[in-house]
This record gives sequence, C-alpha cells and structure tokens, in this order.
Amino acid sequence: TLAERAPRAVRVMDPFHVVAWATDALDIERRASWNRARRQAEGRDGRETARALKDSRFALWKNEADLTDRQAAKLTWIAATDPRLHRAWRLKEALRAVFTLAKTRPTAALKALDRWIGWARRCRIDAFVDLQRRVRRHYEAIRAALTTGMSNGLIESTNTKTRLIIRRGFGFHSADAVIALAMLTLAGNRPTLPGRQPATE
Repeated sequence: TLAERAPRAVRVMDPFHVVAWATDALDIERRASWNRARRQAEGRDGRETARALKDSRFALWKNEADLTDRQAAKLTWIAATDPRLHRAWRLKEALRAVFTLAKTRPTAALKALDRWIGWARRCRIDAFVDLQRRVRRHYEAIRAALTTGMSNGLIESTNTKTRLIIRRGFGFHSADAVIALAMLTLAGNRPTLPGRQPATE
C-alpha cells in the first residue's frame, strides 16, 4: 500500500473536492426544498414557488462574489421564502470561506473549520449533518490542506493536458511515444528541436 511505501507521506485533502461535497449537500437540500414546495403547492402561486426553487440551482452553486444581480436577487427571495435552504447555502459558502482564509491565515482557518463543524452538527439539515461527519472522518487530511496550502490541482491539470495530447495525436504506437510527447509538451526543460534556432534570453 501507499502507507507502506511512503510511511512519512502526509495525506492532503484537495480543497476543490471538499467544497464539491458541500455543493452536493446543498443540491440535496435544494431538491428536498423543491419537493416540499410541490407537495404544499396550492394554486398558481404555489406552483410558481416550486418552479422557482427548482430553477435556483445555478444561483445556489455559484460563489457569492461571482453572483449576477439576478442571482443575488434570487438568493434574497430564497432567504424570505425558504430560510432552511438559505441556511444550507450559507453553510456551503462558509466552508468555502475556510479554504479562502487558509491562503493568508492558516491558523484562523483551522479555528473557522472547527466552528463550521459545530454549526453543521447543529443545523438540523440532514445533508450537512452527514457532511460534517465526513469532514471529521477526513479531518487530518483537511487540516494538512489548510496548513500546507497544497492541493492536487497541478496534477489534475497535467492529467487533463495529457489526455488532450493523446486525443490530439489520434493514437500512439507505444506508451514510450505518449510519454515522450507529454514530456516535450509539459516538462520545463525543453530541448532544441532539429532545424530550430535555440531560444535566446
């Protein structure tokens, strides 16, 4: 196993995936909110409310700083119409803010994470109660992400670019050819190709 081969390695949870967990939990609550509104719908106004909750996905998913005026108005409407769903959105945003804070103040981010866990534990929203249990299970790896600032973003970017190289090449005769082209494209030290002038600084 990896632990046996690299016993001193520190496992770091990627921030993107932790925030994605929160987004998934929020979407579970959005669907539950929509279903509650459908069951309670009476007349045209009730159906319109249910439809508006169903169509609120993009406003809820988006980072608060990136909201358009229309999406911000949608969230204001949700706060008045369904406070429970709005609280779920605030929980998602608060967890995202923990990782933003870690970029400049890791110690404060650790305290903010602990406060978030306590809030989520008491929130009475099943999806987020389950999420805080998941966060606690992976606490040490998330803590390492907050204190080291490391993520697997660079690796995932490299994997994406490698897949693009393979697709663009329409197939290769051997793995060595794929590796050679990936190294040529992505590695920092690039040799001068035949017939080309060496780059001058």
